[in-house]
Amino acid sequence: MPELPEVETVRRTLEPIINKKQIEDVIIHYPGIIKEPQDSEAFKQQVIGQTFRNIDRLGKFLMFNLDDYTLVSHLRMEGKYGVFDQGEPLDLHTHIIFVLNDGKELRYRDVRKFGTMHLKTPKELLHTAPLNKLGVEPFSEEFTPEHLYKRLQKTSRKVKPALLDQAIVTGLGNIYVDEVLYWSQIHPERIAHTITFEESKQLRFYTIKVLQDAIDKGGSSIRSYLNSLGEVGMFQLQISVYGKEGEACKNCSTEIVKIKVGGRGTHFCPNCQPLTK
Repeated sequence: MPELPEVETVRRTLEPIINKKQIEDVIIHYPGIIKEPQDSEAFKQQVIGQTFRNIDRLGKFLMFNLDDYTLVSHLRMEGKYGVFDQGEPLDLHTHIIFVLNDGKELRYRDVRKFGTMHLKTPKELLHTAPLNKLGVEPFSEEFTPEHLYKRLQKTSRKVKPALLDQAIVTGLGNIYVDEVLYWSQIHPERIAHTITFEESKQLRFYTIKVLQDAIDKGGSSIRSYLNSLGEVGMFQLQISVYGKEGEACKNCSTEIVKIKVGGRGTHFCPNCQPLTK
């Protein structure tokens, strides 16, 4: 699943291509992607004639700002955007096509059809689903050690599922939580409310650092991620633990192990991340 760095990379590569382009038509091959309005014809009527103004991101959500609406898009497991010339052959898994006024098409492709699109007015955007339940952005001023510490103190879950909770901090997924915990030297099965304030400082610091490093590298092309230009991300070349089971820890040479935590495959170093509490 694309996480915050991959979604941010899509935003950055896509925005200059479609900015100020008007939508002349919308072709919908699989209406199930569109969640709001559920009537696909109503969706088309509201979107046609609108112009792409810019693209924002909140957590793992892309927000395509139009003249009168914001199209909120979640890529889920396999969603991808690409810009093509009109008339180019369609991929089997292309489900939504925005026909633009410059002879191009913005196409949404999704092998599993798990992605979602919600069309929102400015008043609805942050006050209705799916954005109204999201926690703070990792790069925002609100993401302080105090915020993280207070939220972790309120849950008896293990720390990895807590960090994956988008209501606590938005944008973290399986890959980057493993990396953040490794660099913070915290075992993924630690109970969240045992995390100290000093450890919360470490978690905050490495959350920002790991995510920024990944953005700078264009994301992680583990499995099938590509950006909007069809380019792979390169952060996977510097990943420390995720997907490294059986390999030597770069810090102490202990073998990286993989376990299940909260139903998710989890990678860590038993020596650098001892289960102390």
